[in-house]
Amino acid sequence: MSYLLTATCAVPAAGAVLTAALPAGSTEARRRTTKAVALGVSAVTLALAATAAGRFEPEGPRYQLTESYSWIRSFGITFSLGVDGIGAVLALLTAVLVPVVMLASWHDADPPSPPAAGPAAPDGTFENRRRTQGFFALILAVEAMVLVSFYATDVFVFYVFFEAMLIPMYFLIGGFGDRAGGPESARQRSYAAVKFLLYNLLGGLVMLAAVIGLYVIAQDQGLGTFDLPTLSSAVSDGRLVLSGTAEKALFLGFFFAFAVKAPLWPLHTWLPNAMGESTAGTAVLITAVVDKVGTFAMLRFCLGLFPDASKTFAPAILVLSLIGIIYGALLAVGQKDIKRLVAYASISHFGFIIMGIFALTSQGQSGATLYMVNHGISTAAWMLVAGFLISRRGSRLIADYGGVQKVAPVLAGTFLIGGLATLSLPGLAPFVSEFLVLVGTFTRYPAIGIVATFGIVLAALYALLLYQRTMTGPVKEGVHAMPDLKARELVVVAPLLALTVLLGVYPKPLTDIVNPSVDATLSQIHESDPAPVHPVAAPSGDSTSGGEHK
Repeated sequence: MSYLLTATCAVPAAGAVLTAALPAGSTEARRRTTKAVALGVSAVTLALAATAAGRFEPEGPRYQLTESYSWIRSFGITFSLGVDGIGAVLALLTAVLVPVVMLASWHDADPPSPPAAGPAAPDGTFENRRRTQGFFALILAVEAMVLVSFYATDVFVFYVFFEAMLIPMYFLIGGFGDRAGGPESARQRSYAAVKFLLYNLLGGLVMLAAVIGLYVIAQDQGLGTFDLPTLSSAVSDGRLVLSGTAEKALFLGFFFAFAVKAPLWPLHTWLPNAMGESTAGTAVLITAVVDKVGTFAMLRFCLGLFPDASKTFAPAILVLSLIGIIYGALLAVGQKDIKRLVAYASISHFGFIIMGIFALTSQGQSGATLYMVNHGISTAAWMLVAGFLISRRGSRLIADYGGVQKVAPVLAGTFLIGGLATLSLPGLAPFVSEFLVLVGTFTRYPAIGIVATFGIVLAALYALLLYQRTMTGPVKEGVHAMPDLKARELVVVAPLLALTVLLGVYPKPLTDIVNPSVDATLSQIHESDPAPVHPVAAPSGDSTSGGEHK
């Protein structure tokens, strides 16, 4: 039995405990030590996740590198891990983004500087002594829980970590928010954190009821287990029979939790608050890492366990996705706050991802999986550069910027590339994903595919308008002395932009890993791609053919 997946999850968990236990960061030297330890742990985790992805054989079994440890025997619960192609690439995305987020957030947890004319806060306060340890330990805790969620092959284990990741995220949002939020910032952060927690806890409670219901039904039919491969294969071959009503109810219980996490319209309203009041690094964790667990789980659990219900509800979910695409893009166009604009843009992008999943075509699901990765990379780049911009000016309002490209051309250039990736410019990674999603949707639901293309037009509008209003024109007051990107910030942004270009030009390494898992999912729900419709060719001697008339 391989222990690679356990190690990949255990390293950041142990690193979180170690980071939290380090001597109090009351001096700059101790804070640097804390940051270096946390960054080192995330680098080791990246190496392990990359090794797991490299060892995955696309043509091999569905789940590989499997591990299983007895946990609660009386209920058939085991701590079981295994990786398929989709989980492998999303776990690797998580491991890539966490050290990037740490570098980008290097000073975000430093004690606030005292006012120029005011006294410094006492050095012994918790605010000054434990802030750095807490921030970086929470990031590592989130990473560990997300990785377990991508690797878990036991439904109960997945549920536990799906819910547990809410706790460190709650403290990251509420305790380490954006310092550019103004005098009401602390109250707004608290509101955003509580709203995030309540929405997601509600989704989790509904899912818990569905998990219990699934176990009870399975136990009645001699399958007293939470093992996902066992349950899904039993559903597929008829050993586990779910009545129509029961299957629909269980599907809705799982889907509701995933739709809140994703977030899908109209369950999205927590996201703009959470991203707007968070630091840029925490905002990236929310939209590029944590939210991906929701869309990933739709593929693994909703389609794998409830194939008939998935097909029944697919048209309704596609309509909700379409509304999310247009709604999110329209609200992004009208935003005055940079971070909230990125949040609404992400809601629009998640609409594309969910649309690709429930189009139930190989192109749609392959595109949706690639979209999860490419959206994570491109939005991380865009949001982090926006965070660098906001930290220099001290304001999130678009109206406070103008002419940045004249004083900080590198910052403006990286911001432009991030925006162009967001609008899915050909040659950049999101374009491939969006194209596959639209093609896959159009082949089965042409009307929805056509209307969804308007989301691309609106994306161009909000991305280019944001660039125009902040980076071009006369240099506004407060922007004249703005410094360009520093070496650490370039190290943060450069790999993300390089990956955006590389995966836009050559996505084959990802598609080779993902496609077999997508095919297995479609086979599991007994679905295939629609046959292409071709006009019937007229016989060669027919006078209606393209021949010459006499």
